[in-house]
Amino acid sequence: MQLLWIEARDFRNHRETSLQVPPGLTAVVGPNAQGKTNLLEAVFYLCSLESPRVRADLPLVRMGAESAFLRGEVESAAGRVLIEVEIRASGQNRVQVNRSPVRRKRDVRRQARAVFSGPDDLSVVIGEPEHRRRFLDEAVRGLWPLKESLVTAYERALRQRNRLLKDWEGAGAPPGLEAWDAELIGAGTALTVARAEAVRRLSGRAAAEFATLCGDAPDQGTFVVEYRPSVEGEPVEEVFSNRLRERRADEMVRRTTLVGPHRDDLGLSVQGLVARGFASHGEGWGAALCLRLALAAAVGEEAGEPPLTLLDDPFSALDPRRRERLAASLDGRGQLLIAVPDEAQIAPGAAVWRVEGGHVDAT
Repeated sequence: MQLLWIEARDFRNHRETSLQVPPGLTAVVGPNAQGKTNLLEAVFYLCSLESPRVRADLPLVRMGAESAFLRGEVESAAGRVLIEVEIRASGQNRVQVNRSPVRRKRDVRRQARAVFSGPDDLSVVIGEPEHRRRFLDEAVRGLWPLKESLVTAYERALRQRNRLLKDWEGAGAPPGLEAWDAELIGAGTALTVARAEAVRRLSGRAAAEFATLCGDAPDQGTFVVEYRPSVEGEPVEEVFSNRLRERRADEMVRRTTLVGPHRDDLGLSVQGLVARGFASHGEGWGAALCLRLALAAAVGEEAGEPPLTLLDDPFSALDPRRRERLAASLDGRGQLLIAVPDEAQIAPGAAVWRVEGGHVDAT
C-alpha cells in the first residue's frame, strides 16, 4: 500500500500542509515541538480514523479553528481510493471515501493499512496490563479490520453484566445474569481466539526483529512474546463457562466480573527476564519497537502488501550500534515515514522533509 499525497489543514500546528509522498523511506526531520510527530499522526489518522496519541479528537483541531481537515489518496493492489476527513471540534466528524460518506472505521481501515510506532509504546512493555491489552486489540484490528466489532461487543457485554452485579441487592444471583453470562461467553470467546491468533502471528516476527536489532548476540537478543489469557484451555467457550461458575460466589461478593479477556495479559521477556521489571530503558524501547515492526510485517502478509509504517523517533533510546542495525533493516519494508530530531539520524537513501513551526519543506 502507498500513500500518494496528503493535505492537512488546521490539524494540530499544521495550518496548511500539502505533500506528495514518495515510495520507500522518508525522514521527517526537525527540532522538538515543530510538528514532526503531528504530521505522522495526521497520516495515521487519515488511514485509521483515530489518533495513536490521544483518545479524544478535540486536541487535533488547531486552536481557534472549528474543524481540522485531512485529505489523501491511497493506492493498493485493489486500486486507488480518495479519503477525506473533517475532524470537528464539536459534533460528529465527517468521512468520505471516493466522495461517498462512510460511518464505520473499518470501511477506511480495510483499504488503508497503517502501523504507528511512537514513544508511548514503551508502556506496552513496562506499563500496566491494560496497555498490553490495548496493543492486543490494536493488533486484531490491524490484521483484520472487519473484526473490530469484537472488542466493542465484549466491552458492551462486560459493562452490562458488571452493572447488573453492582446494582443487585438481593440474595443469590440477580435475575438475568445467565443471559449476560451467555453474551459475555460468546463475545469473550471470539475475542480470546482472535487475540491468540494475533500473538501467534507476531511472536516469531518480534523475536526475529529483536535478534536483528541486537546483532544476533545469543546472550542479548532473546525476546519472547506469549499470550496469557484469563480463559486458557480448549474449547474456549466451555472453559469460559466453567470458570464463570467457579467464580460466581466471588463475583457476588466483589460485584464485578472476574473472568474474561478484560483480565488478559501479554507476557514479554528479554534475555529470559520479565521485561516489565528487569529490562533497561533501551531494551524496553527496542522490544516495543520490534512489536510494532512485527505487526507491520504480519499485516503485510495478511493484506498481501506492506502497510504504511510510521516510526516516531525510533532511534532515540538505542545505542549507536543498534541505531545502525535498525537503519540497515528498514529497506524493503514498503513505504515508511520516520520522524527524527536531527540530520545525523537520517537513514541512507531516505527522502527528506524538514519541519519547522508546522511548515514542511519537502524540496
